[in-house]
Amino acid sequence: QVQLVESGGGLVQVGGSLRLSCAASGFTFSSYTMRWYRQAAGKERELVAHISTGGGSTYYTDSVKGRFTISRDNAKNTVYLQMNSLKPEDTAVYYCNVRKFTGDYWGQGTQVTVSS
Repeated sequence: QVQLVESGGGLVQVGGSLRLSCAASGFTFSSYTMRWYRQAAGKERELVAHISTGGGSTYYTDSVKGRFTISRDNAKNTVYLQMNSLKPEDTAVYYCNVRKFTGDYWGQGTQVTVSS
């Protein structure tokens, strides 16, 4: 079965950096676009970034452009989110996602807290 396991979250000061990882299993990782979402307290879940199967095409929501970088290692079945210049508004639970014909699959999420 599809499994997505996020890690790398934590507490960081404004301007700091974190690198999130999402280890995937149970499907052919290299065949699927991978996504990172986040959900802040009291807000809807929002798409942060996605990356194409080979990593050649990426998308970022406007609020993270120039600060976040999504990447993937198909040999390790892992997708990453490098987050630099973190701001308090980046505080959220971050989720890894894959969309297959059977539906959307999510990890358990990893908490990122940016303190000022």
